[in-house]
Amino acid sequence: MNKKIVYMGTPHYAQEILGTLIQSEDMDVILVITQPDRPVGRKKVMTPPPVKELATEHSIEVLQPNRLSDAGIEEAIRHVKPDFIVVAAFGQLLPRSILDIAPCINLHASLLPQYRGASPVQQSLLNGDKVTGVTSMLMEEGLDTGPILEKIIFEIPRDMRLHALMEQLTKDACTLTLSTLRNFENITPQPQDGSKATLCKKIRKSDGEVDFSDAEEVYNKYRAFEGWPGIFAANGTKFDNVTLLERDIAHTPFEILSFEGDEVIVGCGKGSLKIGTLQPVSKKPMSAKAYSVGRGLKVGDHLLNGEIS
Repeated sequence: MNKKIVYMGTPHYAQEILGTLIQSEDMDVILVITQPDRPVGRKKVMTPPPVKELATEHSIEVLQPNRLSDAGIEEAIRHVKPDFIVVAAFGQLLPRSILDIAPCINLHASLLPQYRGASPVQQSLLNGDKVTGVTSMLMEEGLDTGPILEKIIFEIPRDMRLHALMEQLTKDACTLTLSTLRNFENITPQPQDGSKATLCKKIRKSDGEVDFSDAEEVYNKYRAFEGWPGIFAANGTKFDNVTLLERDIAHTPFEILSFEGDEVIVGCGKGSLKIGTLQPVSKKPMSAKAYSVGRGLKVGDHLLNGEIS
């Protein structure tokens, strides 16, 4: 008999997991719960979350409460009598009244208890971790504190950035979801070691500011903040196409060490970076060489001196 699933999730990561469940012959997604439509872009166009778009395509009932405690939500879940409630990047904690309806399984993009919270993939890159992964967890009322069911571990290539790592972990989460649901009765949940727990916060735009005091730190921010917020100096100049050259030799932060084709080698208080693209505030992106030539910069100068308004 097919397993009856109530699914809760919101972004692309959750959409891919939902797609895997829909396509599986032994799973039956009977209800989807996601966040309300939000205004997107400069024109503030009301846009449905990715999970809603996919559920609607497959004629699955969708509920979009502001809170799971809203009237009718618990009743709607109880009414369909799910075997499991599957949760992935939903954005709300589940109250005890819902946790008690059926086993609630969360797919979290870290190796719990490491990186509980809102930004586990970015945090792994910020810390320069060599490995990360996805954990299936039996949910309880705390934030990502429930017993661990299964894990898939992934070794992170040194030059991998956020989008590629997110794609890999999403793929692994889809695999892990089916494994955990199909083998649930044979899995013994393992309590998390709270003494090893770490918590990661929601990313803010200001987190992308860099001061070139440490080349590896700048590079890890570049990897972690791909797309948004990116990395930028205090004056708003953005940096892209960044390569870590060395980690230890001391330099003056932002000092131009040399030019290589259209790129510029820049010193940090510790280490150095190769910068391919810069974008001053209210300007289009340009090659590092074009940026430097346009400001009369040469070896030994501060990269951000000679800014043209």
